[in-house]
Amino acid sequence: MSTDTSTGLSTRAKVYLRNRDILTSHGNIALRKAAVEIIEYALQAANPYTAVRRLVQLDGHLLSVGDLVFDLKRYERVFVMGAGKASLPIAQALEDILGDRISDGLFVLKHGSRADLNRTKVIYAAHPVPDENGHKGAQAMMEMAEGFAKNDLVFVGISGGSSALLPLPVEGVSLADKQKVNQVLLHCGADITEINAVRKHLSRIKGGWLAKAILPATLVNLTVSDVVGDPLDYITGPTVPDTSTFDDARGVLDRYELWEAFPESAADYLRSGGEAQETPKDFGDAPVYTFLIVDSTAACLGAAERAAELGYKPMILTTMLKGEAREAGTFFAAIANEIVRFGRPMSAPCAIVAGGENTVTIPGEYGRGGPNQELALSACLDLVGLENVVLVAIDTDGTDGPTDLAGGIVDGSTLPAAQAKEIDVFRALHDHDASRVLQELGDAIITGHTGTNVNDLRLLLVG
Repeated sequence: MSTDTSTGLSTRAKVYLRNRDILTSHGNIALRKAAVEIIEYALQAANPYTAVRRLVQLDGHLLSVGDLVFDLKRYERVFVMGAGKASLPIAQALEDILGDRISDGLFVLKHGSRADLNRTKVIYAAHPVPDENGHKGAQAMMEMAEGFAKNDLVFVGISGGSSALLPLPVEGVSLADKQKVNQVLLHCGADITEINAVRKHLSRIKGGWLAKAILPATLVNLTVSDVVGDPLDYITGPTVPDTSTFDDARGVLDRYELWEAFPESAADYLRSGGEAQETPKDFGDAPVYTFLIVDSTAACLGAAERAAELGYKPMILTTMLKGEAREAGTFFAAIANEIVRFGRPMSAPCAIVAGGENTVTIPGEYGRGGPNQELALSACLDLVGLENVVLVAIDTDGTDGPTDLAGGIVDGSTLPAAQAKEIDVFRALHDHDASRVLQELGDAIITGHTGTNVNDLRLLLVG
């Protein structure tokens, strides 16, 4: 075990995969054990608590945030607020650093999180489809923000999931309509950038509106990125200027032919674009500071580092993989075959690491699954005969799609094992029903809430 001397925090990987014994009980056991260890180190490398403790340092009345120094004697009050699937560790770190210097705080967290905070109120809400609790939380956050003054210092911790956890629809659009909007967007095949362009233009808190309420207080954003390419306005939507427009939002509905599927109130509001007020595009010289504390690169680098320590040559293929999950699975299987047969793009033993976010387009009826589960199940079709290959695909927040599974692990034995149990993998892929198959085979990964959320992570391990 090693220790980060700047924080005194242990850097040893914790156990994230709750069912690791099942996952490593069959197939290529040695490779599976190595893959599990690499994934757990990757998740630890993307831990927001550790990142905040490294970034934010208190020395007497001087508070350092990166290269900035805030003299707390100049501020009357300090507030903390935030939302998202990885925002709880931010709140915990801020409380540990600032203690009773915090005047008040509010975080909106996903149901199932367990917060132990002393100075900060918590509201639990639903994700990915918003609920009334989230609506109350968003209203409470805006009301708190509107009470801030010029001599206040405000920390806002935002991560993926905040859009669903802070539903505050524009006037004329009900919460039920907003829930319908989310459901349609989640199933149409749009990526998170496209989805958020629509969400922001139907919201009174996203797209920079929360920041407008916070100002003229000093605003410090601590951000965990779950968006490919790390565009800040899509990650920290409520508290940075918005670069998307009503035209962008309408373009998403045109591209995926969603106008008829949208509630009439939401569709009419987007059509009215020019008449409705655009989201804030610029805060001028207002005291707004944004720090990207953790992103997909952190997880990929963590995976690569641990793979090297275990004797596998690492390659970070990309941190920006997008597209249909099933096609991505075929792609990873093709790389595995290329390595085994021809030693390209590198020879074994090696580890190919990739971040990003894949999607699943769901027409009509569908089963239970998520992009990472579908990616893994798709890949297993072309891994047959490869004895020394394992592929892991997970959502780093621990919930892949609308399931309680994080993803899946497959190898050359997966398809034969399914056939021996008379499981039709092709039918499962057609029906987007990967969860059932992976669970029956003991290849579904269970983590629970990981405390981070930096897109998806894939690991191809070739021994």
